[in-house]
Amino acid sequence: MLSERRLQVLRAIVQDYVGTEEPVGSKALTERHNLGVSPATVRNDMAALEDEGFIAQPHTSAGRIPTDKGYRLFVDKLAGVKPMTAPERRAIQSFLDGAVDLDDVVARTVRLLAQLTRQVAVVQYPSLTRSTVRHVELLALAPARVMLVLITDTGRVEQRVVDCAAPFGETALADLRARLNSRVAGRRFADVPRLVEDLPDAFEADDRGTVSTVLSTLLETLVEENEERLMIGGTANLTRFGHDFPLTIRPVLEALEEHVVLLKLLGEAGDSGMTVRIGHENAYEGLNSTSVVSVGYGSGNEAVAKLGVVGPTRMDYPGTMGAVRAVARYVGQILAES
Repeated sequence: MLSERRLQVLRAIVQDYVGTEEPVGSKALTERHNLGVSPATVRNDMAALEDEGFIAQPHTSAGRIPTDKGYRLFVDKLAGVKPMTAPERRAIQSFLDGAVDLDDVVARTVRLLAQLTRQVAVVQYPSLTRSTVRHVELLALAPARVMLVLITDTGRVEQRVVDCAAPFGETALADLRARLNSRVAGRRFADVPRLVEDLPDAFEADDRGTVSTVLSTLLETLVEENEERLMIGGTANLTRFGHDFPLTIRPVLEALEEHVVLLKLLGEAGDSGMTVRIGHENAYEGLNSTSVVSVGYGSGNEAVAKLGVVGPTRMDYPGTMGAVRAVARYVGQILAES
């Protein structure tokens, strides 16, 4: 275990390097921070931190910079989450409140996160498998054609046109709509197949085939792989950090184009806690020089998707974590009210 003083020295090194982009020397540390010890003592502490792999000497300059291991200790032990100011919170709320539908919520969230953190923002669309049914609407388009509209608790809307084998009357359609919603409204997607399996039996023999066709379309809609949707924004922000990437920014840009990679980075949708992956903790080689800060968001206590940012490991972790957490909270409120 590091002594309290060495932890303070490490914190000062991280803060100075993030703020100045310059390797940090013992003289600068003692001048900028009230560490209460001599430069010689700070030099000894820095030597010990370097021996243990928390800081490194990037080149022959006298200064040191944090390693992935150093940033990890900083995030786990030394960095609080910096709360947003009241004006920042009001700005977030007013910007997101103008959204007209789920696509607009996601698009605004991406823009907002990229602007607040000056990093690359990634927002996953709400996962259908973690959603509940808010309402199912059935509309007659023609005697043997029905529009099925599925509305989820997160405001997601899925539409399908169902071609029926025989004409289906308005009375029977209204009956199906009422019976269907009484069974599935407010229920998890995973529960729906079990809840509707005997529904055709409640109808006249002539209508059962059509009811089964409508239900099979509903069940197909529930299981379709719509999880893989995400939106990304602020990629141009990376160009400001060119010197933070060892050779070239290209591997990072290529990784950001791989949505499967990004979904894995964000983590499991059901895990609503804050996740910070630093440098080589990211399994994808192209992102070894980046950090990913993500958190779950949802319309209740359970997360339905993740959002977060990708940036260089030389990141303002307390500020970034605060912004990501605050935006996730507001998006969850909007989904709950939508």
